Amino acid sequence: MRSPRSTPAPGLPLSRRGLLAAGGTLGLGALLSACGSSSDGPAPTAAPAKDTATGPWTFTDDRKQTVRLPHRPANLVAYVGAAAALHDYGVECAGVFGPTTLAGGGADAQAGDLDVTKLTVLGNTWGEFGVEKYAALSPGLLISHIYQPPTLWYVPDQSAKKVLAIAPSVGIDVAGVPLTTPLRRYADLAAALGADLASTANAAQKTRFDTASAALRSAAKTARAAGIKVMAASAAADSFYVSTPSSAADLTYYRGLGVDFVVPNKVQGGFFETLSWETADKYKADVIMLDNRTATLQPKDLTGKPTWNRLPAVAAGQVTGWPSEPIFSYAKCADRIEALTKALSAAKKVS
Repeated sequence: MRSPRSTPAPGLPLSRRGLLAAGGTLGLGALLSACGSSSDGPAPTAAPAKDTATGPWTFTDDRKQTVRLPHRPANLVAYVGAAAALHDYGVECAGVFGPTTLAGGGADAQAGDLDVTKLTVLGNTWGEFGVEKYAALSPGLLISHIYQPPTLWYVPDQSAKKVLAIAPSVGIDVAGVPLTTPLRRYADLAAALGADLASTANAAQKTRFDTASAALRSAAKTARAAGIKVMAASAAADSFYVSTPSSAADLTYYRGLGVDFVVPNKVQGGFFETLSWETADKYKADVIMLDNRTATLQPKDLTGKPTWNRLPAVAAGQVTGWPSEPIFSYAKCADRIEALTKALSAAKKVS
């Protein structure tokens, strides 16, 4: 599993993500056990839905499962991050699940540019999924990330069979692969669902991503020559999670562009190392990418942690926000790459 990133903790699925998917209130053991929902069970059947295009529709997902429908599916329902990515290509969903709205009613950052007031929210926190509400939408397709095959991210264990029997589903692998892989797969899915990837807006997204990647490569080369180390981490009340680059699509990609990451030596579940706050200064870095999802603690929340204040990057003010659960569209990933490039370009060697 991942680190406390998912609404759970630093960044990946239940381990990374699960930790925080649980809102940061569950312990690692509970999170790990919560990560078991899978797509096992009877093959799902499509519920009646209004079709938006004529002709047969097929798509093979990253579980190697092929959805075959007489027409392109309508009434799409997706994990909020997946819906946000599709929205950036011009494909809209009717319903979402996962961190969508904040306590005050505003949109969670993981909703990207979605207009959350126009969506049916089936569940806003880890473990919530309104099955009856979902069925009432007459969904044509369910879409989510995959962190640990064949589990669909944020589809709860206890209701997975019922959910998957209502409509066909598609899962896109987002862990243990470079960022470009889920980006390509979500673009492929968007195209299959009617997006025009050659449109001016969509072509510009891809161009911007490529330009941003080239700039990061250049900045990373300069930073590496200066000995600058970067640490990706997530903070919770009782623990500090240091992510391993190989587990996360974004970190894997940045590392491939030359960013020199701290690699923890006691990784649990393949995603991160859990440190107590007494030992949170185990690793030294010049720049900290700190998980900035809503459920995680931010720098202003950590001023009372002595080990946090002793970290060289913190003392130097070289902490940058890290959406450890990326929105896999070229536009949103370009945003993040540009922000990291800016942070690296301004960083000084302090560790």
